[in-house]
Amino acid sequence: MARPVLALLGLSGDAPEHDACGHADQLGNVAAIWPFALAAQLVASAVFLGAMLGHRGAGAMPLDAWLTVALLLLPSLTALVLLVAPPVRRWPPHVRNRCLTFAASGIAAALSSLLWASTRLPLGALQLGCFVGIAGAIGITTVAFHPVRAATLGFGAGLVLMLSILSGRLVPSLIALLFLLCLAVVTTRLARLDERAARNQSLDTSEGKLAMKMIAEFEGHGTGWFWEADRQGRLTYLSAKVADEIAAGAAHPIGRLLTDVFRMDSATPGTERTLAFHLSSRTSFSDYTVCATSAVDSDAEPDRWWSISGRAAVDDLGRFQGFIGSGSDLTEKRRSDAEITRLALFDGLTGLANRQRMRHSLDKTLQQQGGGPYRPASLFLMDLDRFKAVNDTLGHQAGDALLKQVAQRLQRGVGDAGLVGRVGGDEFKVLLPGIDNRDTLAMLAKELIASLSQPYAIAGVSVTIGCSIGIAIAPQHGEDAEELVRNADLALYAAKADGRGVHRFYSDEMLAGAKSRKALEDDMRTALSEGGFTVCYQPVVSTTDAHIVGYEALLRWNHPTRGPISPADFVPVAEECGLIEGLGEWVLRTACAEAAQWPGEVRVAVNVSPIQFANPVFPALVTSALAHSGLPASRLELEITEGVFLDESGSTDAMFKALKAIGVRLALDDFGTGYSSLGYLRTAPFDKIKIDQSFVRGAAQPGNRNAAIIRAIVTLADTLGMETTAEGVEIQDEIELVRDLGCSHIQGYVYGRGVPAADVIVQLGGTRHAAPVGHKTSRAVRSRMLRSARIAIGGNEGDVRIRNISTTGAMIDGIEVGGQAVGLDVLIELVEDQMVSARIAWAADGKAGLEFNEAINLDRLNPAQPGRMRHAG
Repeated sequence: MARPVLALLGLSGDAPEHDACGHADQLGNVAAIWPFALAAQLVASAVFLGAMLGHRGAGAMPLDAWLTVALLLLPSLTALVLLVAPPVRRWPPHVRNRCLTFAASGIAAALSSLLWASTRLPLGALQLGCFVGIAGAIGITTVAFHPVRAATLGFGAGLVLMLSILSGRLVPSLIALLFLLCLAVVTTRLARLDERAARNQSLDTSEGKLAMKMIAEFEGHGTGWFWEADRQGRLTYLSAKVADEIAAGAAHPIGRLLTDVFRMDSATPGTERTLAFHLSSRTSFSDYTVCATSAVDSDAEPDRWWSISGRAAVDDLGRFQGFIGSGSDLTEKRRSDAEITRLALFDGLTGLANRQRMRHSLDKTLQQQGGGPYRPASLFLMDLDRFKAVNDTLGHQAGDALLKQVAQRLQRGVGDAGLVGRVGGDEFKVLLPGIDNRDTLAMLAKELIASLSQPYAIAGVSVTIGCSIGIAIAPQHGEDAEELVRNADLALYAAKADGRGVHRFYSDEMLAGAKSRKALEDDMRTALSEGGFTVCYQPVVSTTDAHIVGYEALLRWNHPTRGPISPADFVPVAEECGLIEGLGEWVLRTACAEAAQWPGEVRVAVNVSPIQFANPVFPALVTSALAHSGLPASRLELEITEGVFLDESGSTDAMFKALKAIGVRLALDDFGTGYSSLGYLRTAPFDKIKIDQSFVRGAAQPGNRNAAIIRAIVTLADTLGMETTAEGVEIQDEIELVRDLGCSHIQGYVYGRGVPAADVIVQLGGTRHAAPVGHKTSRAVRSRMLRSARIAIGGNEGDVRIRNISTTGAMIDGIEVGGQAVGLDVLIELVEDQMVSARIAWAADGKAGLEFNEAINLDRLNPAQPGRMRHAG
């Protein structure tokens, strides 16, 4: 059973062939024949003794006759001891074998002496009888040894006896004795060879048994196994564990062709040649992945896989005998490899394709086949809207659960039309091979946005998010994966810029815009290193005495070719490309250095980006700027937006403590426009709240709610011991409003735009009193439109055109009235079958201004394409 195994290990299952028999066999032969040899010696001794006594008498027996009898009996007695005595039985076989060999040599010597003695008797029947007995004894004795040696020894002894008997002389008899002694020596030498061969055989047998034991253990408990096939490729041996597994689903494998038992895995690399090829060509093969043919015939994935190797087996003459080989179980390895592949190609959280698989699939989809036309395909690049707020408020576990539900909705929405993947964070991709119709893609994008915008149940809470999609189509938007992904990303950027929750197709203008932003980024780097930026200062005025109490540092950039560029254009680019920290530090150091030249206690306010605020070394930068400029810390005010609270953590509180420890003032900028709650005001050590300009504009208009919001903010700030600054004040009548509402400071165009540091010193050199400029009164925000309306004046009716409208009035044209019509009451149909009363405020050149008797709701008009107008003059 273990023959192929031993053959693989260089061992043989059969006993090695030698010229001599093994110890046990040889000793058995001697023991079986020795009684007959002993009887022959006793008979020969008796015949010899009787002949000598009858010829000469007992008293006349010569000494040599008695010695001859003793030599005849001594070997027999020695052999008897070796065969019967218990202590001798415990001797090693090779020792007993050597003793019997010595006894055999003694017998040969004794028989030679008997032969010499018999020659001294008269030749006759007695001599012939002795000759026959002696020859028979020698033959029986030598048969106990190797047949070849027995024939040689017997033939040599016969020649010696014949020579001695026929010659009857002493010299030939001595020569014969010497010859027999040589034969005895040779026999002893050969016995030693027998002993050595027997020892080798014993060692081989012991090693073979140990190897068979170890192999049996390996086959039973290891992953390896062995097999053997005959010349025709039929299995003659297969390890039991593999044979049993194969026999469970089909016929027993022994006796079947190897190719009928095992089937190769065609997907395994490096196995272009089949098992049948190697069996027919008698060539070796190694590490072929196979499974049972019964498993291949079924539709299910095979439960077991093996790696099999084999080589041709030949005998000592080089004749082909079949195949021997080994195998090992690959099932767990394949499962492990499959899991590694899954982890390498699939997202661990959602189970969708990951970035690597999406890139591979995109490359394969866009690959040209045989130089033919490019295969059309489309790529959706998707980004979830408001996902970060979910992570911040509910935690990352809730965010992970949300991503899983998003993945499920995407897979249901896309179905078999394409491949859905997650490429990181809240960003997803959808690859749609063979689809390039814009209407089809737009419909699918709208369906996906609508599906993802439906509420989710996360940790018992209803969560609503959105989705923006950028679409690029191959080959018109890119013939390779890198270009297509870039353009889809540009389209996604445009979708976010257009308000999110929408889809946008890529266009060349997007690429031009991206190139423009890249050029702007490069120019910003140059301007930062070469001093292309400047700082202007806008005054902050006290509402109590209209004195300037400080300035806000405003970054300005006058591009050498583009001219002045608004901060609203270049600051977002600086935040995206990582320049904002360098710009912020430069503004901080410049503002501190220039403010140190201002007189009195005038403060300077510097805006701090959330990116700067998150940098742990920011307090050190502030300290360094103050130390180099000599500006007292109390005169520096850092304006921080609510964006720093989106990622509330211990580091935020630590940053506030570090800044307050320096002694600087902290102001909350753009209050009311962020995403945070009011909870942070309980712990954040702000000295001032800056009310966003969106609440200030229009606050002076009748019916506007902004004034109530401002009053609430001021009340909150007063309760918390904080100052308040109204931003964006542009109309003079808004000054009185914010003063009456309790604001402590005003900042806006009403007191001037930003000026260079040199002009600040001039302003502060005077009375430091700020005089308002610009428009004195406010009016309602107006919407431009062009629509017809029916108007009634007195008893006359006609049609006019409305040019613009606000909650308190409208401008119309197409009316023929003069200045004498001012003050007349009119009715105008703003909504079908609903007349609104108004009066004519002015009239000139076919146009007139109407003032409504009561404020109206513009939402009822639903004007198309409204636009904003401000400040009539």
